[in-house]
Amino acid sequence: MPNLYLHSLGCNKNLVDSEIMLGRLENYTLCDGPKKADVLIVNTCGFIESAKKESIETILNLHTQRKKDSLLVVTGCLMQRYREELMKALPEVDLFTGVGDFEKIDELILKKQNLFSNSTYLQGENVKRVITGSNSHAFIKISEGCNQSCAFCAIPHFKGRLKSREISSIVKELQSLIGRGYKDFSFIAQDSSSYLFDKGQKDGLLRLIDEVEKLSSIRAARILYLYPSTLSEEVVRKIIASKVFVNYFDMPLQHISDKMLKIMKRGSKKAQILKLLTMMREAKDSFLRTGFIVGHPGEGEEDFNELCEFIESFEFDRISVFGYSKEEDTLAFEMEQVPRKTINARLKILEKIVAKSLEKSFKKEVGQKRLVVCEGESSEGEFFIAGKDLRWDREIDGEILINESECGTLERGQIYECEITQALDTKLLARVLKLA
Repeated sequence: MPNLYLHSLGCNKNLVDSEIMLGRLENYTLCDGPKKADVLIVNTCGFIESAKKESIETILNLHTQRKKDSLLVVTGCLMQRYREELMKALPEVDLFTGVGDFEKIDELILKKQNLFSNSTYLQGENVKRVITGSNSHAFIKISEGCNQSCAFCAIPHFKGRLKSREISSIVKELQSLIGRGYKDFSFIAQDSSSYLFDKGQKDGLLRLIDEVEKLSSIRAARILYLYPSTLSEEVVRKIIASKVFVNYFDMPLQHISDKMLKIMKRGSKKAQILKLLTMMREAKDSFLRTGFIVGHPGEGEEDFNELCEFIESFEFDRISVFGYSKEEDTLAFEMEQVPRKTINARLKILEKIVAKSLEKSFKKEVGQKRLVVCEGESSEGEFFIAGKDLRWDREIDGEILINESECGTLERGQIYECEITQALDTKLLARVLKLA
């Protein structure tokens, strides 16, 4: 069997596409490094400048490490966005494809053929995936594309408009994964709140939640990438009332100043956002994640100060901050730009505020009893067992270090009740009390 090395970059939506490609290439043996691989695949990200640079560097690095007569394949968002330029600029690459043909990757490799379909690939029924990184958690993509027109974002330009999967397709995938032992699911899309809007249904998430709750053996579920202007209070209440969906709310806000929300074409106002956030924060054991862009065209000192004050005063659990990236095919590209020096200075200020907010979130966990998924050896080595709070998404929200157990040897993928004993920087220490 030939050897395969796959490097997936960017978001977890990309990861799902990579897992679909692995499912199509089941006749290959996966290797953990590029030097032995007969086929190397890079699934690229093309969202912002830093991601584009990382993708190009990864491609070139793999080329220098690969063995003679191996096949280097580049796919994904960056390739879709800059098809013509990259095919000329990267003679090191043997095969090129975009975001429309993940399920045909085996045919492309066999035929050694480039392919760029006109539409973005939307997962159908009975698609085999090789889930990576966990034996208990899986990401479920519910739609592709986006109907929003955010001034800073080029994704609709190269991913197209919203296309939602049928609920029946999602349920069948869940049933298959449950049968394989998976019990923890994160539902993802570019704009999850708009699920089924493209089919004229404004209650898509409500219907999805209802169907997921009918399935047995699911211990936890969460919906990622909620969009403020399309998220209804009814959906928030539905999540809070659910016995399957945890009170995990991931809603990238990008800004809080009404002036900036308008310039960024976010479609919502501060008062509306605060109402949703308050509902979320008041829910029992809620966990709030968000993200902000610093230095977007039009952001003045007053807007930035308002953002800083908001982050200091509202208790988020996790916050990502990004310096504005000037991207072609966006409305903001032609706007008067904030100087890069100013953006960098604002980032440093905001990062300090975010660090304090994060520290506060971790400290409030001490003394709490949480359901924790055992994930095997920790990042700190063999002296700790890694755990994930069942509320959290996989990998991005932190790591719980288990250093005591009252129920013997722990099993990877199993859920335990733990007591959080200590907070150390962005890590939590915990003692296992019992099997949950």
